[in-house]
Amino acid sequence: MLVAPLVSVLMPAWNVAPFIGAAMASVLRQTLPNLELLVVDDGSTDATAALVLEQADFRIRLLRQANAGVSAARNLALSEARGQTLLFLDADDMLAPDALARLAKALWRHPEAAAAAGPYAFVPEATTLAGPAPIARRPRFATGEMLERLLVENLFANGGHLLLRREAVQAAGGFLPGLRYGEDWEYWVRICLQGPLALAEGEAPVLLVRQRRGSAYHRMATDPRAFTPAMQAIFGNPALLARLGPERLAALRRRAEAENEWIIGRELLRHGQRQAGLARLHASLCAAPSPKRAMLMAAAHAAPLLPARLRGPFGRYAA
Repeated sequence: MLVAPLVSVLMPAWNVAPFIGAAMASVLRQTLPNLELLVVDDGSTDATAALVLEQADFRIRLLRQANAGVSAARNLALSEARGQTLLFLDADDMLAPDALARLAKALWRHPEAAAAAGPYAFVPEATTLAGPAPIARRPRFATGEMLERLLVENLFANGGHLLLRREAVQAAGGFLPGLRYGEDWEYWVRICLQGPLALAEGEAPVLLVRQRRGSAYHRMATDPRAFTPAMQAIFGNPALLARLGPERLAALRRRAEAENEWIIGRELLRHGQRQAGLARLHASLCAAPSPKRAMLMAAAHAAPLLPARLRGPFGRYAA
């Protein structure tokens, strides 16, 4: 009897007592049973750690550290993970029951791939595992090389719908603890330097992402300075310069900067700062014109309220 390779699910956790039970349950109910769940309590002051310790399942391990941030917590989990493949699940999100099976199948079918990705869906904060089936959003790519597209914008909601091959993780190294915003985007770029991505089969989401208003995205997406450290880390990577050359890398950086302007403008509009938001959208459109964004820009000028296609809860991931 063949046994599927071990999958390590790595879960950083900080003050997520209302949500971590559902997150852990979503891992333990996977149809692919050969897994381990490493929860890193990042200095929580609520009942997060106690709820993990209540779980009587040998597949769960609790690691503890003084509060050092999500990147440090992920790196601690990486140092202890034993699986041949790895997935980073936020402690307030949930996996579909067949998530690991579908992602692992995609990696098995594409041995050249560094990672596999599947559809995801945003759900209200109060969503439970028994809630109605949400409408999925697919990553905007097919199986293949995705480095240049990823350099322009973060194509992923978070790591919960990405299954990474251990060899790619070892080659990429750990997360950069000094980045407070965009640390996942910078990391996915380093993963994509190791090989192409595979897209899991099926239309249903593998990941349910809670829309929490206290997220780092909502706190920082209106501040242009928040984007700078990640941009410097990404485009200062010498491996990218060697792969793409200075002219191509500079062109992609200009497109990424235009994308960031669009994100900032969109979030400013959401926060009621209309004139500042429209100015950012206009600057983005001038730097990287497209018919779609020209129509959205016109709608934003004409409507007193934010157009629906601009009103996504996570600006980087809305259309």
